[in-house]
Amino acid sequence: MHLHRDLDLIKREILELGGLVEVTINDAIMALKGRNIELAEKVTRQEDAINEMEVAIEEECLKILALHQPVAADLRFIVVILKVNNDLERMGDFALNVAERAMFLSSHDAIPTLPDFIEVVPNTIRTMVRKTLDSLVKMDVKMAREVIEMDDIIDDINRRMYGQLQELMKSDTDTIERAIQLLSSSRYIERIADLATNIAEDVIFMVEGRVIRHSD
Repeated sequence: MHLHRDLDLIKREILELGGLVEVTINDAIMALKGRNIELAEKVTRQEDAINEMEVAIEEECLKILALHQPVAADLRFIVVILKVNNDLERMGDFALNVAERAMFLSSHDAIPTLPDFIEVVPNTIRTMVRKTLDSLVKMDVKMAREVIEMDDIIDDINRRMYGQLQELMKSDTDTIERAIQLLSSSRYIERIADLATNIAEDVIFMVEGRVIRHSD
């Protein structure tokens, strides 16, 4: 069937986009961690490619809806792909925001940072994004739920970052601008984790046909 051929093409395209987003997020976080301006600049180029791919995938999805008028599971799949496509593009936006702050921080003296932000966050975010994409391909609800649980780790570190940097700014006003930039980076990374969680929830919707967002 032409519909299933087109759906397979969309799946390959969303995975290609997801792979690029995964690399871009990792580059942004590594630029921040390693104070690497060149890596941060690379993120800017990657984000432009992400935007182009997102537009192309949306157009393909709308074309399928118009030509094939899918129903049931196929319609649910297209709806989820449209949402995932948007969430991946937003992840790219947040990665760019992190990279921009990495450029600023790389050109200024370093300030004390919560060890977990340097040691735990990069691997956790990398794992969340990878598992999110794997759960989408494999329609794996168990893996999707693992992503949702990991979001709590990032939320906790972001809260502790806020407390630590708030104390630093009170004790040393010279650090305020750098601390704000670092805190913004932490917040953007938290938003990436939230978007990975959104996609995981959409995978559960696609497989089980029920919405778990906002549920206890």
